[in-house]
Amino acid sequence: MLMLSRTAAALYWLGRYVERADFLARLIEATVRLDALSARPAGEAAWRSALSVSYTEDAFEETGKDLTQANVVRYLTLAEDNPGSIVRCLDAARINAKAVRTALTRESWTAINRAWLLFRNRSNPGGPAAVLTMVESVKAETRGFEGAVHRMMHNEATWLIQLGAAIERADNTARLLDVKYHILLPEGELVGGTMDRDQWTTILQTVSAVTAYRWLYSEGLSSANVIDLLVSRFELPRSLAACVDEVVQLLSHLARRTGLQGEADRMARARLMRMQKTRSNDIIMSGLHEYLEAFIKENALLDGAIARQFRFI
Repeated sequence: MLMLSRTAAALYWLGRYVERADFLARLIEATVRLDALSARPAGEAAWRSALSVSYTEDAFEETGKDLTQANVVRYLTLAEDNPGSIVRCLDAARINAKAVRTALTRESWTAINRAWLLFRNRSNPGGPAAVLTMVESVKAETRGFEGAVHRMMHNEATWLIQLGAAIERADNTARLLDVKYHILLPEGELVGGTMDRDQWTTILQTVSAVTAYRWLYSEGLSSANVIDLLVSRFELPRSLAACVDEVVQLLSHLARRTGLQGEADRMARARLMRMQKTRSNDIIMSGLHEYLEAFIKENALLDGAIARQFRFI
């Protein structure tokens, strides 16, 4: 059964905005903990990196505010003038959810609404403890939404939400790995030193992969293994490989149900075939930044192909 293009677009972007809000919450939590727990506080380097990961560094600089934890946290959580803040993402998610309310279960709508209510009339995120409490609440509600979607009837609505989330998750993981790998370590700090290990642990915490890392790698923490985990390991739901595979599966489900198949399917399958042949050591040797930059661009092109295929635009 074909659904209206505006309904399909609302479902897809609902998935993207919820995933984006969840990722920002995780990024803020990890950066707060890194800043507090490192042998030497990460300070400006960590918060500049958080802005870089969220593609808001230039916009934040235009505000004229000092690069402090309080200012960056407020900009990434509550700033109405930042279209990528958590409050703006949740507002956009709620608007899209209202547009497709009849396609959602009560549980999935309630999770979105509760997450949105967390920020209603709130102007100050508070100190580190209050920030951690706030982002933990965001994570809980977005996890609740994800669980509710998994329990929905498996149809076009469910698959479009999950497709949007998978595209967004791939983009977030690639940007996190790229920016953290190339920017975060302060000048003069040794690779493999305490701060370096703290920062790689922060990356793993951001994507909920600390336990997975310990299960899969016995030789201790290393940047090469973190890269391998987040790029090539299909077992990790937030890895690039897992996201790429999920997109192919979801597009296949939608093609069988709707009959809409074309450019997006071809691009997704070609990307999966390349990913299955990709080895993390080869990526590191040839240039991690170049690989991730190309992946981010291809992911954006695939997003555009999905929009055309399902007539969002």
